[in-house]
Amino acid sequence: MQKITKSQLVDKAVSLLADGTVSAVLGWSMGEFSYDVTPRIFTTEDDIRKSFVFNDFCGANLSKYLVSKTDGIEGKLLVFLKPCDTYSFNQLLTEHRFNRENVYAVGIPCSGMVDISRLKAVSGDGITKIHEEEENLLVTTIYEDNPITVPAKDVLLERCDNCKSKKHVAFDELLGDSGEVIESARFDQVAEIEAMTPDERFAFWQSQLSRCIRCNACRDVCPACTCEKCVFDNPLSGAENKSPANNFEEQMFHIIRAYHVAGRCTDCGECSRVCPEKIPLHLLNRKFIKDINEFYGEYQAGAEVGARAPLVDYTVDDPEPCDVLDRRDTDA
Repeated sequence: MQKITKSQLVDKAVSLLADGTVSAVLGWSMGEFSYDVTPRIFTTEDDIRKSFVFNDFCGANLSKYLVSKTDGIEGKLLVFLKPCDTYSFNQLLTEHRFNRENVYAVGIPCSGMVDISRLKAVSGDGITKIHEEEENLLVTTIYEDNPITVPAKDVLLERCDNCKSKKHVAFDELLGDSGEVIESARFDQVAEIEAMTPDERFAFWQSQLSRCIRCNACRDVCPACTCEKCVFDNPLSGAENKSPANNFEEQMFHIIRAYHVAGRCTDCGECSRVCPEKIPLHLLNRKFIKDINEFYGEYQAGAEVGARAPLVDYTVDDPEPCDVLDRRDTDA
């Protein structure tokens, strides 16, 4: 997979801004640290050349930000989309969450983004500088005089280790190669959890979900969570946004959210990426995706604009409830 450079993206953004194709750019900028990269809107060439960032830590799926960032912008908004981001882009279009005419999408290739937690597990804390050199990261810390060399492929985000597709399914313009849908082992861990006994599965998820601090980062970053008023923000719901106070909240908050996005989740992995407690939330969503594929035939949310998800598209070939119950009894 061809690797795109920051200078290529900067030149493209400046060019499209200069010729009037777009009036603003949605990209990435540096946060407090070199690995702390955050989405941002740029409106001038000077700002782009000064602050635009593209490196191995630009994991943020920019499609989610189109839901609100296109409001109030005159003209088109340029957005850079990695292959996995384009599936979320299409799913949001299917759900009419932004106006396609207000967006100019540029597809960019991606060879995988780095997980800072995995990197720190190798290099240690106290990172002061990260230099990208071909396929390696040269990491300088306050504890070491010489940089530590870490192969980037060894510290990728989980979703990149198990990438489902290098193919762009939506774009106005493409930089580099489009790529193809690829073989993925993304359901392997789901199968391992399914092979557990019910008590083992409960213990596994209890140990994971009990760490939740209800920060709502997973909900806020999720491209499938775009309700204008979330039930967890409703003071009359009994589940208003608050720190977990009992077992119900520990066990049900993420289960309810997973049901909410079932059939619509594109498996972008943003929920797990932003979780400060590193809960593998993507596994809940993948369980639903795996079941939907097995019950209704393979379906990839966001592969096509307007495609009807199996859960909302009845056919005479749909499984009967007894089929589901029979499989449940067998798994148990």
